[in-house]
Amino acid sequence: MAITDAIIHYRRFLKRRNYSSYTVRNYMSTLLEFVRWVNVPIEQATHHTILSFIDHLLERRLQPKTINCYLDSIRSFYEYLISEEEVPIPNPVKRGYALRLSQPLPRYLRDEEIPRLFTVITSRRDRAMFMLMLRCGLRVDEVAKLTLAALDLPRSQLFVYEGKGLKDRVVYVSHDAHHALIDYLNMRPHSRAKRVFLVEKGRCAGSPLSVRGIQKRMEHYARTVGVKVSCHQLRHTMATQLLNADADLVTIQDLLGHTRIKTTQRYCRVSNLKVQRDYYKAMEEVMRRTSQEKRISA
Repeated sequence: MAITDAIIHYRRFLKRRNYSSYTVRNYMSTLLEFVRWVNVPIEQATHHTILSFIDHLLERRLQPKTINCYLDSIRSFYEYLISEEEVPIPNPVKRGYALRLSQPLPRYLRDEEIPRLFTVITSRRDRAMFMLMLRCGLRVDEVAKLTLAALDLPRSQLFVYEGKGLKDRVVYVSHDAHHALIDYLNMRPHSRAKRVFLVEKGRCAGSPLSVRGIQKRMEHYARTVGVKVSCHQLRHTMATQLLNADADLVTIQDLLGHTRIKTTQRYCRVSNLKVQRDYYKAMEEVMRRTSQEKRISA
């Protein structure tokens, strides 16, 4: 099979597997880069070829996470050739080739930083957007894609359709986020667009606000107040605050739409208040038992 035909078939295979358009685009771009780089027929690539490609990516100073994405894409393509096209070749991309990644702590806003930030957010639209991230844990692309039909305000909830990993979920809306959302919807300009958040000024007024448009608004407010914050940090803040308030990890996992509980457990490493409470509670029990044992032995 010609390599061009194989790549076309592979792209169709990914779409049949219902991969998101973002994933398909990334897989294809990284795969094509590898095909252009490799100097042997694709079916003749070996483990040494892959190691040389990793060296090539390192020389370009790509981040380890990015390089691992390249390896995932190439490995998946070879798995397709072997299982679907029945090409009798070994997969040259070994699992152990993935680069080790650092595990930074999730960054979140301290309690005193939250009112400082929201004091300068006077736009009703922007306040509603960022309250949904802070109180509901929505990702920035989930806010951008949110539709009017997904809102169930009488029950103080909304539906996230095709979130990360194409998963749907229900999230609940706090009183302050509910108020901010109603406040915006009451002044939202009439539009045929189904998305909730719209561009308010310029030639694109009335069209859906893009992910980059939302991020730029947050960058503006961060500069204004002098706080280092991104849209995603509002989501981290929500998770950390819930954990500090003794919410169960499984509950937080469900609200955030995490596939694995291990992802949610990262917040345990930064939730110092909960750790502090658990420590002192346990230590009081330890000291109580120790005191009883001393009295008995005396």
